[in-house]
Amino acid sequence: MKFGLFGGARAARDGPASDSQGYADYIDYVCEAEALGFHSVFIVEHHFTGHGQVSASLNILSYLAARTSRIRLGTAVVVLPWHNPVLIAEQAATLDLLSNGRFDFGVGKGYRDYEFAGFCMSPDEAARRFDEAMAVIRQAWGSAARFSHHGAFWHFDDIVVEPAPMQRPHPPFWLGAGSDDSIRRAAREGYNLLLDQLAPIDLTTGRVAAFKAECARVGRRFDPLGIGVTRGLQLLRHERERAEALAIRLDVLRAIGGLARGAGAETYRHIGVRQSPEELDDAALLGTPDQIIARLKRLEAGGVALVLLVDPRPSTEGLRRFAREIMPEFA
Repeated sequence: MKFGLFGGARAARDGPASDSQGYADYIDYVCEAEALGFHSVFIVEHHFTGHGQVSASLNILSYLAARTSRIRLGTAVVVLPWHNPVLIAEQAATLDLLSNGRFDFGVGKGYRDYEFAGFCMSPDEAARRFDEAMAVIRQAWGSAARFSHHGAFWHFDDIVVEPAPMQRPHPPFWLGAGSDDSIRRAAREGYNLLLDQLAPIDLTTGRVAAFKAECARVGRRFDPLGIGVTRGLQLLRHERERAEALAIRLDVLRAIGGLARGAGAETYRHIGVRQSPEELDDAALLGTPDQIIARLKRLEAGGVALVLLVDPRPSTEGLRRFAREIMPEFA
């Protein structure tokens, strides 16, 4: 089993110095993760949140490409409906070159209505915009020849997209998915799979099995590292920290529970009315090292080979403890 990071920096809104420091701390966090042997980092893209979520993931990853040499650098995800697909193809290929072929291209169609509203775009168009953008990007990276494209949303005449990415035929495509249909689609269309941090262990391992089965059905080689499972991490130093950790977990569940997808999602959509996070799910890696190892062993037994960690209170010391006390059990 390998481990990576999920999420991104947060920029405060009280001036450039605070913004810079927030990003600087995150860069140091990722550099420490690389030194400790972490496999990858996947960065989100969001807009108009009011609380400083990453909006320019490719920019941050380009800077990380210069500060690191081994850790893989991924997007989770670039929301394609909001972007010119030719510009994204150029920027992503440039990042792949700058990182010496370490880029993982996670893409999605978006889900937050207020972000579509901010871009003056209907979410009803998201799926069609996504499909057209992916068709353009695949064509741009699939051939060195000039091409034209005339679709519902984008028109390009006699263009060639430069540079070409280092990884051929293109950087790995990753798709965030949860429903059975979207998981099967990811397998059929050559995507790796990003799974959410809310689904309990049995549901998560069932999704892994479904992806593996669909790969077999369509004749695609299954790579266990082609599935990234996000998990919340709260590593306790003392048992007296548990109550505070559970309160933080409940806040996380209330904030993102409504975004859950797939079988059992209703459990999370009404998460705010429940009493205790311990009763809600077994998804979080919350507890002592032994307790976290036990949950990771269950994931491992279910076919999970890549776990992406998101810590609500990240610190380099927390990374070091995880690397020292948990990672050796999965070497």
